[in-house]
Amino acid sequence: MAQLKLTKTELRIQQIKLAQLQKYLPTLQLKKAMLQVEVNSCQQEIESLLSQFHQQENHIARFSSLFTDKYINDFFSSLHVSDVKKTYENIAGVDIPIFQSVTFAPATYMLFDTPIWYETAIDSVKKLITLREKEKVAQDKKIALEKELREVSIRVNLFEKIMIPRAQDNIKKIKIFLGDLQLAAVSQAKVAKKKIEMRNQKSEAQGRS
Repeated sequence: MAQLKLTKTELRIQQIKLAQLQKYLPTLQLKKAMLQVEVNSCQQEIESLLSQFHQQENHIARFSSLFTDKYINDFFSSLHVSDVKKTYENIAGVDIPIFQSVTFAPATYMLFDTPIWYETAIDSVKKLITLREKEKVAQDKKIALEKELREVSIRVNLFEKIMIPRAQDNIKKIKIFLGDLQLAAVSQAKVAKKKIEMRNQKSEAQGRS
């Protein structure tokens, strides 16, 4: 780190730097608070989706005893995910994924060749898969928000604990040094003035004699 210059110019530089840091810090603190709220909201969303997922699993369990080899291949082929559509939204400066929909592969079975429960079972499993994909997107969203939150928290700590105190300390050091210089200059001026006065008094005395 460069040695601090104890000059009036450096004092002005440090004062400007301190003003800029103090001006920008509230913005960082606000962003940190917003990100924390979003992370908490995202965690609640994930927990809700997991709860719905487990409920749907229990609902699907009643169909398990109905499956036979005759229908199983067509059943699983109808549940193949061909696409998960997402959009992206900017929150507190972070582009995060937003779940839109799940697209499944076209069905390969003939509706009239399957049992009455078949379509209901497929729809139920599709809902389960959709919940799973929603939860994956929510996890990705949380990861992105937490990453930005960590980076912003580091910057806030850097401002609060290092950069601002350092600038304040530098200003204090320079002011003390400049104050000492001014005091020394005043003292030297007084001494010089006293010497001049004594010299003048001596000259006047010699002139009278």
